[in-house]
Amino acid sequence: MDTSLGPGDVGIDRPFPEAAALAADAGFDAIQVDLGYLADHGPDEYRAVLDEHGLRTGSVDLPVAVTGDEAEYEADVDALAGVASDLAAIGCDCATHFVWSFSDERDFEDNFRFHRQRLERPAEILADHGLELGLEFLGPETLREGHEHEFIHTAEGMLELCDAVDPDTVGLQLDSWHWYTAGGSIDALESLEREDVVDVHLNDAPAGIPRDEQIDTERRLPAETGVIDVAAFLGHLDRIGYEGAVTAEPFSDDLEAMADAAAAERTMESLETAFERAGL
Repeated sequence: MDTSLGPGDVGIDRPFPEAAALAADAGFDAIQVDLGYLADHGPDEYRAVLDEHGLRTGSVDLPVAVTGDEAEYEADVDALAGVASDLAAIGCDCATHFVWSFSDERDFEDNFRFHRQRLERPAEILADHGLELGLEFLGPETLREGHEHEFIHTAEGMLELCDAVDPDTVGLQLDSWHWYTAGGSIDALESLEREDVVDVHLNDAPAGIPRDEQIDTERRLPAETGVIDVAAFLGHLDRIGYEGAVTAEPFSDDLEAMADAAAAERTMESLETAFERAGL
């Protein structure tokens, strides 16, 4: 597994070459894709920055407004082949998209059909360029409160959508935070196989808050509190042979208040602690 820095996830707002230098200095294996820099400078220059710092490419957010209006969606899909070609050229092998766990407009069946239809074409285009699509479920019960219709919020449910879109090229973006807030079942984790997991986020949760009261934007760095069993989570990923990126996404005010280099180093330290607890 690769430790990957998502600069924006830890409050780092630097041009890509500077962010890459911070990632390398902190000891990361990879860095998440900066689509703006890739579009402005092209894959050759982008790849040169990666090579200079000995970094691999992490994942990228799917640049398609999946739930947007028809015109916006169509424009994004039309542009995706060119973007996917550039992503393949820099060694990126997956794009990811989170799916809201509720809707105020569509009931479950209509929403499932809507997402399957909206995701089929992007998944096909990505696959044509050798990229997989990772879909992220959102676990917290507090996200679904006050909305008309619940939608997918577990790994099992999201795998059904993955299979409906394309069982060969679509899998989970699996986040320990969402796994925990969805119930944190070891059985659910151990039911996953290698082909089910495309990308991984690793986080911890605040202590002293019941699982069903956890707030999505209030997380902790991996292995910071021990609320989430990162050893079981990473240990199973290792057993099934997952070898992709592992990225921390803590939404931490304390981390964002740090100097950029310190934030990168603290994030890397947390990932190393998590890996050590898992015996990796």
